[in-house]
Formats: sequence, structure tokens, C-alpha cells
Amino acid sequence: MNEILLSFEKAFYLIISLDRDLMGIISLSLYVSITAIIIASFTGIVLAYALSFREFPAKGFLLNVLNTFMGLPPVVVGLFLYLMLSSRGPAGFMGLLYTPSAMIVAQTILAFPIIAAMSYSSIASVRPNIKLAALGLGCTDIQASVAVLKDARYGIISSVMAGLGRVMAEVGAVLIVGGNIAGYTRVMTTTIALEYDKGNFDLAIALGIILLLICLGINSALYMFQRRTYR
Repeated sequence: MNEILLSFEKAFYLIISLDRDLMGIISLSLYVSITAIIIASFTGIVLAYALSFREFPAKGFLLNVLNTFMGLPPVVVGLFLYLMLSSRGPAGFMGLLYTPSAMIVAQTILAFPIIAAMSYSSIASVRPNIKLAALGLGCTDIQASVAVLKDARYGIISSVMAGLGRVMAEVGAVLIVGGNIAGYTRVMTTTIALEYDKGNFDLAIALGIILLLICLGINSALYMFQRRTYR
């Protein structure tokens, strides 16, 4: 019991003292996840909008794929990317394996279907006469599109927050394609797993507390947006 309390005491000291290694791991985690979310949000929302207002034969199939990939196992994504980015893979010449860029790609793939599918549901639920009314009032297609997105904004923001929560807590894919290299590709989740194996609970607990606080903030913001949507 005393050892557990001592580990928590040391963990809080690492946080309060802004330990250099701790801050480096946190900053890399935030950089990778936020960059992935920005890319996934832009492409996912554009695709969601296109699916909402365009009809084509493969639309139903594409929606089924997006919904299926919302539960895509991270280790499957990591394995696929490893095969693509390894020296014998088709994209091996890019030299992305075991770099933060590969981790960003992995997290983008994981977040994209979540953001696209949830954004589509939000946009599709907007009253169809909003765009027609905007066009009837002389708005351009871009202005009418902005009106639709504005009406669906809470649902879209919720999808982005859900995607961010998914990638922040992800460990399998980034461990495979990043290699968990100290000072280069070691993020919070992979560090926790490593430090646990080593029996060094101080850093693992400190990172666990930070990760829980970040996830709590994301989920709290998501809850607030959802409440505003219901109202």
C-alpha cells in the first residue's frame, strides 16, 4: 500500500514539476492526435456533405463501409500500414515507417470513418427545405451549403470530438507503425504500456492521470454540445 501511495506521490510531482520527459511525451501525443483530427475532419465532413446531397449507385455501399469502419480495430490498421510502409511495401520508398507521420496516418484512418459517418447523420437530419430556401432567396451554392452546415454544426462538432477521443486513447496502431522510439515516436498510451512492463509506475500513473483529464475534457465538451443539440 505504501508503495502505491509513493508511486502516486511521485506521479503528482512529475506533473507539478513539469518534468521534461513527461512534457515531451504529452506534446508529441497532442501534436499527432490534433494533426490527425484536422485532416480527418476536413476530409470526413466534405465526404459527409457530398453523400448528403448527391445520389449515385454506390452510395448505400459506401455508407455501410463507413459505418463498419467506425469499429475498425486499431491493430488491423497498424498491420495494414506496416505492410504498406515497410521497406518491401509499395510505399516503403517514402521512409515513413517508425516516424510521427506514420502515426498521424494511422490515427487519421481511425478517426475518418467516425467523423464522416456521424457528420453525415447530422447533415442528413437537417430539414431539406433549408438549402432550397437559401437558394430561393438568391444564395449561391456555397452560401446555401454554409447554411446547412450551420444548422448541423452541433452534430458535426460532436463527431469531431468523438474522433479525437478515439485517437487519444489509441495504442495498437501507433505502437506498430511508430515503434515506440524514446524521444521520437513515444506517445502517452505506448509509454504507459512500456512503463507498466518495466515496473516503473511513476511515469505511467502521471501519464494516465493526464490522459484521463484530456478524455474527461473531450467527453465533457461532447456532452455539452449534445445537450445544446437536443435543446
